[in-house]
Order: sequence, then structure tokens, then C-alpha cells
Amino acid sequence: MTWTVEDAPWWTRAVVYQVYPRSFADSDGDGVGDLRGVLDHVDHLAALGVDVVWLSPIYPSPQDDNGYDISDYQDVDPSFGTLADLDALLAALHERGMRLVMDLVVNHTSDEHPWFVESRSSADSPKRDWYWWRPPRHGMAPGHPGAEPTNWRSFFSGPAWELDEATGEYYLHLFSRKQPDLNWENPEVRHAVYAMMRWWLDRGVDGFRMDVINLVSKDPALPDGPVRDGVLGDGSAAYTNGPRIHEFLAEMHREVFAGRPDRLLTVGEMPGVTVEHARQFTDPARAEVDMVFQFEHVGLDHGPGGKFDVRPLRLRDLKASFGRWQAELADVGWNSLYWNNHDQPRIVSRFGDDGAYRRESATMLGTVLHLHRGTPYVYQGEELGMTNARFDSFDDYRDIESLRHVAEAREHGYATDDELLDGLAAMSRDNARTPMQWDATEHAGFTTGTPWLPVNPNHVEVNAAAARGDDRSVFHHYRRLIELRHTDPVVALGDFTMLLPDHEHVYAFTRSLDGDTLLVLGNFSGDEQDVAVDVAAASTLVLGNYDTDAAPDADGRVRLRPWEAQVRRVAR
Repeated sequence: MTWTVEDAPWWTRAVVYQVYPRSFADSDGDGVGDLRGVLDHVDHLAALGVDVVWLSPIYPSPQDDNGYDISDYQDVDPSFGTLADLDALLAALHERGMRLVMDLVVNHTSDEHPWFVESRSSADSPKRDWYWWRPPRHGMAPGHPGAEPTNWRSFFSGPAWELDEATGEYYLHLFSRKQPDLNWENPEVRHAVYAMMRWWLDRGVDGFRMDVINLVSKDPALPDGPVRDGVLGDGSAAYTNGPRIHEFLAEMHREVFAGRPDRLLTVGEMPGVTVEHARQFTDPARAEVDMVFQFEHVGLDHGPGGKFDVRPLRLRDLKASFGRWQAELADVGWNSLYWNNHDQPRIVSRFGDDGAYRRESATMLGTVLHLHRGTPYVYQGEELGMTNARFDSFDDYRDIESLRHVAEAREHGYATDDELLDGLAAMSRDNARTPMQWDATEHAGFTTGTPWLPVNPNHVEVNAAAARGDDRSVFHHYRRLIELRHTDPVVALGDFTMLLPDHEHVYAFTRSLDGDTLLVLGNFSGDEQDVAVDVAAASTLVLGNYDTDAAPDADGRVRLRPWEAQVRRVAR
């Protein structure tokens, strides 16, 4: 969208920080992070300079999928605290000029939510149609292999249908069997959701990050999907960006957000979304969502066997992906920029070097991401350069996706245990969920009890206390990146031009606005790289991750040191 400095929405110059409460800070010693723990560390977020805190689910939940299975949308799970604790956190953030965004999970509920309890109580229940119920496949008995209404595979492995013995029918769950999908075709469902969202906004919440929101519209015919291996099919064509998705999001905007102050933020997490879809979802004229989370760039290191079949990143692929999204959303819509979240492994271990060049590669990756056009997201610990924590035993893992993958692979002989452990070490969601590393004490200052997930042993060196005291740390580099976005309009609104698209190791681009141009260089390797960029000649260093400036020569040639990042202002 072509905004000017005067009329651009506030979130174009904002940075969002995601808190995964279970792993952030534990105030009561039970080993599980909580809202009081977040409150205790609000000043850490203020010192970093972020504008928005996105809070992963804190609602009552059986915790089958770590809170993304919600049993009550209008309360706080006792493990995290109380509504009063949430109000206190909200007030503390607002006092410091920050906003609070809640995670909205309305593609599905927990099977323990009163809506589903009522829905499954009888085939004649008034809420039966609030979820997707279907009889067995024609001519087959309930529970017989292959009797599921469709052949769809769940995102968490196995069939996407679960038999309810009491009524002899199946319910749809695209994720865990304890996460039944809501039927958005039913207007009663939609309006119950909208009423809940208004309740939170009236309480002072500043918006929502909407979990898998582009899956809420299903083709009511629920057709079988193509089978690529085994017997289960890919049903995504029937539920990804489904037939009424734009209608539903526009209705949500009218019912929930229209007429409210412009302090609000709406972000749609959308697996399988294309840039063409994103232009529609984020076009301000359509009034659907402000920005989307897309997954194209975090799938580039997935092999043919899926996310746990890891292959090396090709930098040209990353540049092609990011560059396309920058170009296609330049005139309409807006990008979300992220490396990490609660579902992704740590970026410094994934695309960087978490050993000898941990600081350099973490700061380079942050620089390249934050200098793109879009709203950057920082996941807790990213600002410290936290790394993956390799577990040596399946018993150390808690993530349902990882554990179901292991069970299925063992059942069908897809991989050896060593291969499975390697895959989990690289890609398990638990990599992002190890406790936040506050200091060098036992359990990293996260808890005085036994943490729900093991703490990374490197917390002795990698922790917030050490980082805040070291001006060269990843923390202070992220602080400077955030400050640059706040103060330099070209970072928020400048045009994007990719340079050196075919270079195997160097990421280079410019951002330009009203005659002001920044050149960004990032070395994605542990070796020195020599590159020539015409506009680099006579440029001055704005921000770098080395103590000295490896300045270009008069012809624009520059030698980048291992994992070096430079942001340079081009002479007019």
C-alpha cells in the first residue's frame, strides 16, 4: 500500500514481540510460566523497545496442544493466573506505551469446551451443527478402517475424523482429535465468536493474532483429497482459503472492529496462503485483516518427507521468496516479517551458526529481516540469540506434533530412531518452547521449581542478564534495529529493490523513500565474501554487527566478514 509518512498506520513502524507464557517466566515455582511472570519482566520488553506484545493462548485448556485447544474463551487458565492478572499486565503495558494482542483460536475448540460437550451429547442437540459431524462412509460400519467420512489426513498425523461411539458419527478435527473444528457455515457459531471478540476488546485488548484463520471456511461437500502416499488424502483444497473465507473475514471486521479506534491490530495466520490471496486479505479497501502470516519461507528447508526431513537452505530460494512477497505487496497490502515463533525452530540454529558465530549470525539474520518492508515479529529469546536445544531422548519432548510424527514413523518404518531424533532436534516445535533464559542460575531464572520442559544448558552463557550488560550483544543490536524502524521513515515505508539475486551467500537490497536510500548487506556464510554494489561507493554505515566498518572502496566493492550485516546510507 502506498502510504505517506503522514497517513501510514501506526503498525507500519511497529515491532511485535511474541510471548509464549508457558515458557516465559514462572512466578510461583510450579515450573510453568504465568501472567505474573510476564508482568515481572515487562521492563525487559520496554527496554527492547517493542510496540506490541502478542500473547499466545492463556485461556482455560486441557493443554492437549499447549493451550491451542480452548475450553473457555472468556477466562484465564489457572496455571497462568486470573483475569485480574491479565488486567494488571494489560495496564502495565499500556502505561509503557505498548499494546496487547491476544491469540484468537476459532477454527477449533477443545473437545472439553461446553459448546462441543453439548454438540456431542445427542445427534439432536441444538448445537450439533456447531461442529462438523458426519456419518460413516456409505455402506461401512462405524469404526471400520476407512469408514471415516473423508480420507483427509490431520495436520498432526492420522485421520482428520474421530468416531463418537455414543452417536455412531464422526467429527472433523484438522489438528488433534481433542480439537474439533467449528462449523462456520452456521451463523450462530460466527456470531458467538464475534461476541467473544468484542468482549475482549471492551476489556482493553488491542487486537488479535488469528490462528489458522484461513481454514475456517470449508467446502460443505467435504470431498476426498488426492492420496499421495499411504491411504490418507490431502483435503486442503476443500478447507484452505475456502469458498466463503473473504465473506467471513469481512463480516468479522464489520461486526467486531468497524468504528473502533485505530489502535487495533489484526493478523491472520494463514497456512497455504499465496501472495495473490494475501493481496486480497490485506487490501485496506476490503477491510479483512491488516497483515497475514505466511509460511513459504519457513518451508524452504523441508525435504520431500516433510518438515522433519531437513535439507540445507539455498539462499537464492529465500531471496526469491522474500523478494516476490515484497514486490507483490508493494502497492496493496502489507507483510508480516518473522523468523521465529512458537511453531518454528530457533533461527540462529536453523539458518545461522549457533556455535562460534552465534552473535554475528543472530544479528545478521535480525538485520536482514527487520530492514524489509513489513511489520517485524520478535519471538521470546530471539533477541538473546537463543538456540535449539538438542534432546537426546524422545522422553524429553512434549510437542504433540513431534510425538505423533515419531509414533507414525515407527509404525510404518519411515525412519530409524536416530534419524527421528535428528529431525526433531532440527525442527521440533519444542525448540522454540524451552524456557526463556533470564540468567545463569539454575533453570535460567525461569522457575524455582522443575521446568515443564528442560532448559537449554547454554543458558549459562546465553541469557538476558548477560546480554543487557553487553553493548555488543544480540539484545542491544535488536534494540538498535527497532529504534531505526521507529525513527527512520525509509525503514518503515521505503520501496524495496533486490540486488544480487543469484549470489549464493550474500543477501543485498535497497530501501528508498523520497530520495533517501539505505543499502542492506548480509553475509549468510562463515567465510568472507567479496561483492560489488555500485551504490555502496561513498555510502556511510548506519548499523553493523562488527565493531569496525569494512567500508566499500570507490567502486563499491566490499569484503564482508563471516555473518556480517551492514546497513549503509547511500550518498545522494
